[in-house]
Amino acid sequence: MMSKFLLIQSDAVQTVVDTAANALAAPEKITIWDLTMKGGWIMIVLAALLVLALYISIERYLTLNKAIKNDSDNAFMSQIRDYIHQGNIDAARQLSKENASPISRMIDKGLSRLGRPLSDIQVAIENEGKLAVADLEKRVSLVATVASLGPMLGFLGTVTGMVTAFQDMAHAGNNIDISILATGIYEAMVTTVGGLIVGIIAYFLYNVLVTRINKVVFDLEVRANEFMDLLHEPA
Repeated sequence: MMSKFLLIQSDAVQTVVDTAANALAAPEKITIWDLTMKGGWIMIVLAALLVLALYISIERYLTLNKAIKNDSDNAFMSQIRDYIHQGNIDAARQLSKENASPISRMIDKGLSRLGRPLSDIQVAIENEGKLAVADLEKRVSLVATVASLGPMLGFLGTVTGMVTAFQDMAHAGNNIDISILATGIYEAMVTTVGGLIVGIIAYFLYNVLVTRINKVVFDLEVRANEFMDLLHEPA
């Protein structure tokens, strides 16, 4: 009888050991999507902000690249110089309208003021350049907003997740288990990571756009000075 009891006990212990070993050997796999969903509604907001930042950045990047490509074309300024030396202002303005770039609009504004004092022409060019830069900067500030808002929303998710965890602890009473706290902890950690990722990506995209805008501003200043020097040249 005793040996039979020990045999049963041995089998029970072996079953527990095997179960624990299997649990350790094959942990539950959680996909990235499942992990993201554990962050709650804040992850949906973060995803929307990321999509917005990507859309604005791609659209602005393509626009800025086109402006840089057109404004870096030395052939345009060479033709403008030839037309002015020939006294053919109408052809110069027509060329500016056909080019359809920030620099061409600025040059066209200067051409439209020919005959007035050079100070008036320079002011007109500078004002047109400012308008061109403002047009290129449209919606770029939203990318900077996403870069700041992402981590803040992640921190908000951390706070709400911890609140949820403490509420679960309070409801559990003395029967506290790590699985009870899992929902709140997941929300706290996942939203923190998500907010930082969105903030880092948006911050990088914003700096890329600012770099391209500065390049356009530099080109505008160079072309404006070139045009004013052209007007100072002897006929």
